Order: sequence, then C-alpha cells, then structure tokens
Amino acid sequence: MPRYMIVRSFDVGESDMPDVGRRSRQIVENDLTEIVWEHSHVVVDDGGLVRTFCVYDAPNEEVVREHSTRLGRHRIESLDEIVGDVSPADFPDS
Repeated sequence: MPRYMIVRSFDVGESDMPDVGRRSRQIVENDLTEIVWEHSHVVVDDGGLVRTFCVYDAPNEEVVREHSTRLGRHRIESLDEIVGDVSPADFPDS
C-alpha cells in the first residue's frame, strides 16, 4: 500500500493538540478504516504555530485528503507519496 507524508499547519495552539489527535484517531478507526496512521512528528515554532509531519498508509492521496478535510482546523502545507526510507546505516563509511 502506498505511504504518504502530510505536513500541516494548525489553527490551534499546542494545548489543543491532544483533542486534535484524538479526533484524527477516531476518523481513522471509525470512518476511514483503509488508512493506517503510522506516526506523527509535532513541532511548535517560536510564535506558537503547531506543525505536524504525519505518515499514513493509504490506498491513494484522495483518502488522505478526505481525512484532512474531516479533521479540519489546519491547512495542508504539502502531501507527498513516500518512495523510500533511508537511515545512516544505509550509508556505511567505506
């Protein structure tokens, strides 16, 4: 199944993110069960802007966008299919 990275900027503060996360999980588990939410990285800039970098397994980009629409309270900065993963171990010294 394809994997996607979606980067979002939220219209809520850091203290509101647990509610957003619960809502996201409910959408995946109850409505859009073809999606698997792998994990997310959450960052907060100096101005308090919350951004997330989330990885999903999904059959297509449209269902990831549907999840995003249902979640609300943010805008999509980017949405890309992941074509591979690498780590430092993939690049030995010699």
